Amino acid sequence: MNRYFIEFAYNGTSYCGWQVQPNGIAVQEVMEKALSTILRKEISVTGAGRTDAGVHALNMTAHFDTEDTTIIPEKLVSNLNSLLPKDIAVHSILPVRSDAHARFDAISRKYEYRIIFQKDPFLQNQACRIHTPLDMEAMNEASELLFDYTDFTSFSKLHTDVKTNNCTIMEAHWQLKNDELIFTIEANRFLRNMVRAIVGTLLQVGTGKTSIEEFRNIIESKNRCNAGHSVPACGLYFVKASYPSDIYL
Repeated sequence: MNRYFIEFAYNGTSYCGWQVQPNGIAVQEVMEKALSTILRKEISVTGAGRTDAGVHALNMTAHFDTEDTTIIPEKLVSNLNSLLPKDIAVHSILPVRSDAHARFDAISRKYEYRIIFQKDPFLQNQACRIHTPLDMEAMNEASELLFDYTDFTSFSKLHTDVKTNNCTIMEAHWQLKNDELIFTIEANRFLRNMVRAIVGTLLQVGTGKTSIEEFRNIIESKNRCNAGHSVPACGLYFVKASYPSDIYL
């Protein structure tokens, strides 16, 4: 059996998320159907992350297995892009070790959250529009507090089945690019709804509703009820997952 990593982007607007759901079309479902059609055998794919409905991906990684020994990665990329809908695009297919796992072998994952301040018909489902001026300096100062902690219960969706709410954050900052305000965050793992809850709480800092010290207290409280509302899914992007170099063949 041969295992491959597939790297691809998608606009999540029309999907119920990455993972197959009974109540809508998932990106995973569409990808599996396309691979199965081309390789003429039922193919399952396992993704690096489970994005929610409406969330996008700039470079998602997933793995799949096949007994086919005649695969030419470049040709398979081309065939997939011809078959897949316009809102999913495959970047590359890479042979990996037979035990390589897109989810469990990821060293880190990176997300972006994008905010716009003016009405833009071309970004209505690709960014979150904010009507209030924001203090980016204060939001960056609060973001630095995230490095001081590992327990992010305050930003986790309630009643999930994870064994621990501990995460190690490696990068967290805001920057203005053109007319978009972008929050970038990278960690070894993320909790359900964590990025959107962090952004929602940082926006409260940006509007002056929450002080930097209060932001620290919210983290330390380990209580989701104390944090801000989760921001809309449309502004969230899975940027990439990083892996050890020795898993690639």
